[in-house]
Amino acid sequence: MPTIAHVSARSAAIIGALLIAMLALAGCSAVRLGYNTAPTLAYWWLDSYFDFDDAQSLRIRADLQAVQDWHRREELPLLIQTLKELQAMAPAPVTATQVCLMVGNLQTRVQVTLERVTPAIAAIAPTLTAAQVEHIAHEFDKRDRKWREEWLEGTLAERADRRVKQIVERAESFYGPLEPLQIGIVRGYIDASTFDGPRQDRELRRSHQDALQVLTTLRTTKPTPAQATAEIRGLLERRLKAPDPAYRQYLDRITNESCAAMAALHNSSTAEQRARLAKTLQDYEGDARALAAQAQPAPAAKLSSPSLP
Repeated sequence: MPTIAHVSARSAAIIGALLIAMLALAGCSAVRLGYNTAPTLAYWWLDSYFDFDDAQSLRIRADLQAVQDWHRREELPLLIQTLKELQAMAPAPVTATQVCLMVGNLQTRVQVTLERVTPAIAAIAPTLTAAQVEHIAHEFDKRDRKWREEWLEGTLAERADRRVKQIVERAESFYGPLEPLQIGIVRGYIDASTFDGPRQDRELRRSHQDALQVLTTLRTTKPTPAQATAEIRGLLERRLKAPDPAYRQYLDRITNESCAAMAALHNSSTAEQRARLAKTLQDYEGDARALAAQAQPAPAAKLSSPSLP
């Protein structure tokens, strides 16, 4: 089942999750167009942080295309299987454990894709200028402020209303219009949630400082490609799995809350809503199959070397 959305540091990173996120768009043509243009969109998203120069742009564009080619060959078949499993689950009640297991599987696939982009970022990082690192710091600060505006500002009731609205809209994209009882389930989940905005804000800022420190170190020390890749991989690991055990426990708790709420919402759905869910998932499967059919054979060698030409 599609899980209730919650802001999780697991799912945020400064590199290429867009390649998977494109499959969350509504509508067949939008999914296919979005996926096929994902390298370009991902490039512009990354460029908004890095402000690439010409040589860096050529390298990162080529690497993003290579990642998409790999994703089309290797990951889309796995996504197709997941969508088939979700369709089989749609008509019946589900448990929170089942939902969390599916969410965990999807998070693993996202992580695998992010790791695939790691060598590209590692190749770029030592070539960054001081001005580019400053630009990244500015973008981090701007996005931090935007996050706080959405999740920390306003009264408690206003923040709760925003979260309810977001979740209801997402659920309705799969199930169709929710009934008052079902909106009440979402409201109850929000009211009882242990979501801690300030705590997540602190972790977000910690991870940004971590990234800036790593990028500064790579820029000034000029490491070998292997050393740079190890540093970027470590940064990604700390972003996906926070160093603070207490924070990881907190994320596990709110994830479990979200899975329980999603199970309750699905179990309250009507036969008509479940049929619509199954049809939506079937459409996504069709999109994924069409996209996977465009896959090209794997190249005999890597498309680019670990360092800039």
